[in-house]
Amino acid sequence: MESRIYTLTSALHDKRRIDEESSQYIAEIQKHTDTRLTVTDGLEGYGRQAEGAEVIYVRTGGTEMQFADKVQVQAGRLVYLLTSGGNNSLAASMEILSYVRDHGGSGEILHGSAEYTARRLTEIALAENARRKMTGRTIGVIGRPSDWLIASHADESALRTALGISVQHVDMAELTEAVAQVKAVPQETKARLQPCKSEWFDGALRIYEGLRTVVARRGLDALTLRCFDLLTSLRNTGCLALALLNAEGVPSSCEGDVPALLTMMAAQALTGRCGFQANPSRINPETGEMVFAHCTVPLDMVREYSYATHFESGIGVALHGELEEGDATLMKVSGDLKRLFVRDLTLARNQYEANLCRTQVVLRCEPETAAELLRAPIANHHVIVSGHWRKAAEALFAPFTEP
Repeated sequence: MESRIYTLTSALHDKRRIDEESSQYIAEIQKHTDTRLTVTDGLEGYGRQAEGAEVIYVRTGGTEMQFADKVQVQAGRLVYLLTSGGNNSLAASMEILSYVRDHGGSGEILHGSAEYTARRLTEIALAENARRKMTGRTIGVIGRPSDWLIASHADESALRTALGISVQHVDMAELTEAVAQVKAVPQETKARLQPCKSEWFDGALRIYEGLRTVVARRGLDALTLRCFDLLTSLRNTGCLALALLNAEGVPSSCEGDVPALLTMMAAQALTGRCGFQANPSRINPETGEMVFAHCTVPLDMVREYSYATHFESGIGVALHGELEEGDATLMKVSGDLKRLFVRDLTLARNQYEANLCRTQVVLRCEPETAAELLRAPIANHHVIVSGHWRKAAEALFAPFTEP
């Protein structure tokens, strides 16, 4: 992954000396990151980078008007400024970032130790690449959001404006007809899974094959399914189908929840995995321990799994998966992209209780984080991913979220 660094330098300074200082500064940062740093003299080409991050290295003071003359700032524009602090560069950077904010943009000054700066450059590069991966995607809403998701709708205009995401609304009848056309489940599909003796197994895999047909026919990059309707129309569930699709890299959320789907798309773009969409079942604001659960989980996230029935209905094929303990991130973005909740925490253990959805994990976080979820949640479902991704996720959504 490459990040390009553009430079701003005042003509009042000795350029040869500044070049030498800059070379040493960038070399020290490069020691601490796998992201390849390429330096361009001046701002030629800024705004057209296809990979990694774009950063303006403010090398000296007196560069404020150069920036204002050459960089068009508008609402949503994200500007990252790098400064060593020498030659009045930090003061100039603060003036420039204030100018950016006054004109509706946002950004950050990267300033500190070489280790810190390298870490932020890596996080920003990940975020920029993830945003590009999300841009221009097509998502399908099969059915409509479940009736109880009264706060989990999407602002389709905002998604189109911010990321070029288009939404296709697919009638449930299209899916049920596609399922009906499945003559037999391919043996290679069954071979990918543990054997299952459930009477609902073949039906669950037919739903998977039907969803694959809809995805291909509609050109979908991601989907959300009003899955509870399948309980009556097909007397089965979509839990296994969604687990398979997510493992294949097609972000697929339950219950027609578009904001959860957007969060899963972000998780995949950042980490390579779609993440585990789950209900908060218990939150302890005194200890910071929380239980999240759902009846499906991406099969590429679990170290082992077994089959169960869907919790609420007692029918179909659900999954009880065991996730790896350790570093994890809890994420949720709102349907208009204006609010983001993301926290680094710990996946402490897996559990199984009969009165909850079938895959159950215990998360451990700061008590204040747990209390915040109880004060100002972004609706119901949240997404859990392995590893700590908070800073990269914040950078990904920075152009859209409200301060």
